[in-house]
Amino acid sequence: MKLILRILLSALAVVILAKILPGIGVDSYTTAIIVAIVLSLLNFIVKPILVILTLPITILTLGLFLLIINAIIILLADNLISGFEVTNIWWALLFSLLLSFLQSVLYSLLKDD
Repeated sequence: MKLILRILLSALAVVILAKILPGIGVDSYTTAIIVAIVLSLLNFIVKPILVILTLPITILTLGLFLLIINAIIILLADNLISGFEVTNIWWALLFSLLLSFLQSVLYSLLKDD
């Protein structure tokens, strides 16, 4: 049940950011749920592979390259989902940062006391 709530909260964050940021577009709420699911799957499967492959540059940049990896994951989701649009890597980077922040705020509502 908690997983479903997390996916719905992530979809809510995607919708909110799509309304705020002009470089991000989501067609419907169903597309936002699909975006949340695909992003979680990409973060689970593809991101560890990218982190291992880019470990030297990540070490050289003191971890800042992980932001670029997050933006690449967002752009990959953009290519996989037809109703989700990200115009360029800069919007993907900003979307990634704001999505992480908004998810942490929304997930804090789910904490058990």
